[in-house]
Amino acid sequence: MNPNADILVIGGGLSGTLLAVQLLRLPGRKKIVIVEPRVELGRGEAYSAIELGHTLNGNAARMSVDPDNPDDLTQWLTAHIAGGGWPESAEQEVPVSELFPPRGLFGVYVQQRLAEARSVGAQYGSTVEHVCAEVVDVQTTADAVQLTLGEGRELHGGHAVIATGMFAAARTAQKKSSGLNAAALDPWDVAAMRQLDPQATVLIIGSGLTMVDAVVSLEQAGHRGPIEVFSRHGLLPHVRRQPPAWEDFLGNDQSIRTPRQLLRELRRHCRDAIAQGIDWQAPLDTVRVHIAQLWSQATDVQRRQFVRHVRPWWESHHHRSPPLSARLVERLHREGRLRIQAASFKGLEPNAEDGVSIRLRRRGESETCVVHGAALINSSGIEYDWRRVAKPLPQQLLARGLVQPGPLALGIATTADGAVLDAEGRPATRLFAMGPPLRGMWWESTAVTDVALQAKALAVRLSD
Repeated sequence: MNPNADILVIGGGLSGTLLAVQLLRLPGRKKIVIVEPRVELGRGEAYSAIELGHTLNGNAARMSVDPDNPDDLTQWLTAHIAGGGWPESAEQEVPVSELFPPRGLFGVYVQQRLAEARSVGAQYGSTVEHVCAEVVDVQTTADAVQLTLGEGRELHGGHAVIATGMFAAARTAQKKSSGLNAAALDPWDVAAMRQLDPQATVLIIGSGLTMVDAVVSLEQAGHRGPIEVFSRHGLLPHVRRQPPAWEDFLGNDQSIRTPRQLLRELRRHCRDAIAQGIDWQAPLDTVRVHIAQLWSQATDVQRRQFVRHVRPWWESHHHRSPPLSARLVERLHREGRLRIQAASFKGLEPNAEDGVSIRLRRRGESETCVVHGAALINSSGIEYDWRRVAKPLPQQLLARGLVQPGPLALGIATTADGAVLDAEGRPATRLFAMGPPLRGMWWESTAVTDVALQAKALAVRLSD
């Protein structure tokens, strides 16, 4: 059977697109097919946002898609702004490297880098085709990989890469559903929020970066009423600042090998920074490049302790909010319009009146209570456990035994070079994965820099 491609890429968001960019840049003739249900490549879940207020949570200097040029986004933005693009950037009044671009604009940047890579690849005879469809099943043989698409069509290739990106909890059906999504508004759907009474009370489940996006959406929709936010620990993301450089204490101390040792040493350095009048974010920002190694060498017991006891604080300190969004949240909180409460969501309540009612258990209390609002938003973040995702592809891959859950059931398990491990722990020779599905393998596997580095390494592996 004639193959449709040398390399089949399942997913055409950031992960799949950056893999294609890296493959096209390498010598050798390659036929690449990206299967992505969206009409545009390079956007995916994160960069399909159309509102200017939904920005990256990292400044331009941190968000290059080129591992060999950390200033790539800064350079692209400089030229884009000089050409009349994104005039609103002047409102931030900072150097281009410190700008926080809209996520939709970042998608344009990724698409332009793909277009440039196509031109480079053409010199080697390489091509990229976008098949606008959803992959619902995968089968492998010793010689090939077969993808089954939603309409029944089949594609065949020499290798396939799972680059499905993130499953946002607000947009992902779950096998055991609480009904939350059916009753909730999409956090990024400003048009739907415009249909609300501007003075109505809105309830939000979750207090991370998705909640920040939801508050921005409500503000842009003209909402001026109360916003009640509930999360298990009641923690807000810290605002991202631009601290000065700090010594790479992890790189200089190879004795730090466990999450507990890391936290103890990190706290010491943060205290030292504060004592010197330096932002505590400076020591924290040196940690990221070492997280994958530390996580991979930790035991399952240590990982479980980290997730249970440290994760909420790690997320709020490490995954920080862009300044403009953080200022909005701070202002609404100061005005009393936005309240953050530590409480666990226990389910929906039948409600005869207009709006929605939810059952909660507040932290420190044994009894539950019912809270009512005009609307509800699910901002609980990302669903990483593939066993819970009610989508055909994850369920089929698990059912066929082609993949197994990753550590702590986060994403899927792979070898260090991205080869997928089957249910028996055997590495695949033709099926690979990258990006957010590797959350359990490396913990931090969603940021632009993480994905870009993985794309470069995997492209070399596939080309070889």
